[in-house]
Amino acid sequence: MKLVYFKGTVPNFGDELNPYLWEKLLPQGFLDNDSTELFLGIGSILHKHGYPQEAKKHVIGSGYAGYGEPPPVSDGSWNVVFVRGPRTAAKLGLPPEKAISDTAILLRTIDLPPPSDPCEIAFMPHYESLERGFWPKACQLAGVKLIDPTDDLEKIMSQIKGAKLLITEAMHGAIVADALRTPWISAKPIYSGHHAKWFDWAESLSIELRQTRLWPSSISELYTRLTRRGSPESIVGRLNKKAVAAPANAILTYIAAQRLLQLAKLDPQLSADSAIKLQTERAQEAVFGFVAQHKK
Repeated sequence: MKLVYFKGTVPNFGDELNPYLWEKLLPQGFLDNDSTELFLGIGSILHKHGYPQEAKKHVIGSGYAGYGEPPPVSDGSWNVVFVRGPRTAAKLGLPPEKAISDTAILLRTIDLPPPSDPCEIAFMPHYESLERGFWPKACQLAGVKLIDPTDDLEKIMSQIKGAKLLITEAMHGAIVADALRTPWISAKPIYSGHHAKWFDWAESLSIELRQTRLWPSSISELYTRLTRRGSPESIVGRLNKKAVAAPANAILTYIAAQRLLQLAKLDPQLSADSAIKLQTERAQEAVFGFVAQHKK
């Protein structure tokens, strides 16, 4: 059974949790390179195209985010153990009990590294914003610790543990912070296509999500917000590097820093202890049941 998850041009915290978590949770040798059966875990990876029809696709906490057409889960090639949240279940026509939570919740069941040096406020941008913007400089101006979502996984988790408050544009920053009981504030992603999936996860834990706005830290990010397009290699992305854009980018970075300080004054969120305990137990039971049925 082959593990499948999104792999971009750079490592991304949420996606890279897959090999880390499953290696510790699943029996040795359970996952291999046999592509006749696919194991779909953490991530917004449920879509119609990209998976071979003949392969059996096992869904263990994945989500649908609208990045493409929803998958035909009733065609006989899909085995949905559970999905990330109620919005994914509804979109795929699944019964409500199939919605448990994102499988990163199971980090609560394994040994994790200790907290890093404590800090008052940390910020984790989406990895795309880290490429498009000037968030290291914005965090420096604001006196906020930057958590790089492309960094080493254990380092990131230690930093989240060590923070008294995490402001995060990356959804898995919030998911892991919530699992580790670090209060968090949801910063609405600058690219609007990433907004909806937050509610899918939050509703799995009965969180009434409050999303707040970041200010773009660069011309490239401003373009992305206004047009829902753009990438670090677009014309506007390359403009970030030109001297003529430096004054505008400096102003935008300063405004972004001031916005981080404003967000830090808001009331943070955290799921109820009872809710995360229940969903952790449900997810663990579902994974153990799946393994028992498919153990070699």
